[in-house]
Order: sequence, then C-alpha cells, then structure tokens
Amino acid sequence: MRKLFKILEASRIFSLPMSIFSWLIIFVYSLNNSGKILYGLAALVGICLVHLAANLADDLIDYKYLIKKVDFDKEEYLKNSQKTKCRYIISGFFKESELLHIIFTYLGLAFIIGFILFLKCGTGVLYYMIAGGFLSLIYPLFSRICLSEVTIALVYGPILFGGVYYVMCGGYSSEVFILSIPSTVMTVVLLYIHTVMDYEFDLNEGKKTLANLFDSQLDSLIVLKVLLISAYVSLVFLCIFDILDWQVFLTCVTIPLAIDLYNSLSVYSCNSEEIPQKKWYHYPMENYDRLEENCELSFMMRMYQSRNLMMYFSLFLTLGIILSLAI
Repeated sequence: MRKLFKILEASRIFSLPMSIFSWLIIFVYSLNNSGKILYGLAALVGICLVHLAANLADDLIDYKYLIKKVDFDKEEYLKNSQKTKCRYIISGFFKESELLHIIFTYLGLAFIIGFILFLKCGTGVLYYMIAGGFLSLIYPLFSRICLSEVTIALVYGPILFGGVYYVMCGGYSSEVFILSIPSTVMTVVLLYIHTVMDYEFDLNEGKKTLANLFDSQLDSLIVLKVLLISAYVSLVFLCIFDILDWQVFLTCVTIPLAIDLYNSLSVYSCNSEEIPQKKWYHYPMENYDRLEENCELSFMMRMYQSRNLMMYFSLFLTLGIILSLAI
C-alpha cells in the first residue's frame, strides 16, 4: 500500500481534478442528449490514466534534461529543481525503469478502455484516442518551445469534450467545442500558474515557456490576468450561440477566488517564500502539515488555489447546465 500511495503521489494525483471536473461538464451536458452513462464513466477512467501517465513522463523527461545539464551532480540538481517534482527519482525510491513500467501500465489500461469504446462506439473514438494520447505524451517536449498552453487547451478542450460527447451520444457536435472554452481557459490558468512559479527553474532547465518570455515573474502576470478575464467573458458565448441560458453566470460567484489567486501570485512573484494566510475558501488543501514541514507550502498553496478555482468554476458551470437544460 505504501508503494501504491507513493506511485499516486509521484503521478501528482492532486492534479486529477483538472480532468475530472472538465469531464463532469461535458458528461452532464451529454446526459441531456440521452448520453450513455456507462460509456461516459469508462471515458473518465481512461482520461485519468493518460493524465497520470503524462505527469510521470513530464517528470522523467525534466529529470533527464536537467541531470545532464548539471553533470549528474544530485546536490546541484536539488538546487535547480522544483521542490515538488522528481524528488522520488533522486531519492532512489523509484528507478527510471520502474517509472517507465508505471507509465506503460497506465497507458496499457487506458488503451484497453479505449479499444473497448472503439468497438462499442465507432471509429471516432480512435481519432480522439490518437490525438489525446499523442499530445499528452508529447507535452513535455512542447513545454520547452512555448507550446504547453496550446497543447493543454487542445487536450482539455475539443479533444476531451468532443471525445466524451462522441462515446456517450454517438456523434459530433460543434456546440460542445464552444461549451469547452470557459473551463479550458481556466485549466490553462492552472498550467500557466505552474510555469510562472517555475520561472527560474525553467530558465535553469533551458525551457522556453510563455511565462519566461517576460523579463520577470511579475511582468508575466499580465497573461494570467488576460486568461482569468477571458474565462468569465467566454461564458457570454454560451448564451449568444443558444447553447445554455443565463444560469451559466452563476459561475461568476467564483470571481473573488480568481482575484485572490491573482493577488497571491503577485505576492509570490516578489517573495516566493511568503505563505498566504489560509482561508476557509482555500480548501481542500491536502497534506497541509507535511507540506509545511517540508517547506513546500508556499508553492503548493498556490497550486491548490488555482486547482480549487478550476474545480469550483467547473462545478458552478455544471450547475448552470443543469438549471439551463432542466436535467
């Protein structure tokens, strides 16, 4: 069990709400079109498995790149690597070969699910599988050439939404791509915040990210502001194209959380060691005491804040769908 928990921790299971809550939106929407619940749930399992595999692949590639740069000096590596990434490789808890086995296990299980859905639902499943799997696993390379946000937008937008709708409803719909825009932008926010906080580390690793194109972390927050505003403004299009009704604007109750997140990143950009005051609306924040003990709290609190904003945004958008369509 300890090994299993370590595997899930190394796979960054805390990031799974990105996939689960994105899936929830299109799952509920598909139910209104007589979507097949079992196929939707199977798709969720496959999506989560690919997500975990991509996280491990990202860590492994980052490790390989940086360890070469510092000539296999582990002490130097620890100075240049993120506090929450790759520690399990350096400590020797997992060997590189073990990580590869875990990655292929995740992908193998996801392939079995995808193949079954392909037999049940049609060739469209194959297209979504290939596109989603390819972009998820090639993401670590794209993240080095300023394309990480584009990759995530494609995976969590048209591919995830279109794929789930296809297996549940047996066809394609342009409406689901428009429906995906608000939550996709908020998911990109979560990724972008990670790259902002990794500003110095990514520079040390030779990564070219959208954030480190700017002269400083603080300057890069202009993109975060644009993304946050875009997520809420894009709700208007759901009404303009008559996909949903005014109830989707219930999502706007999360705006104070978005402002709080932006302010928190502004503080981090000036002092990365300053820990935000924990408020009731910051929950859930798992392993808080352990993170504080390991001096990882400043980084992880911001990650939790961004993850939780995406979760609450998606939940209220899902509620808006339910009320709009009277499901």
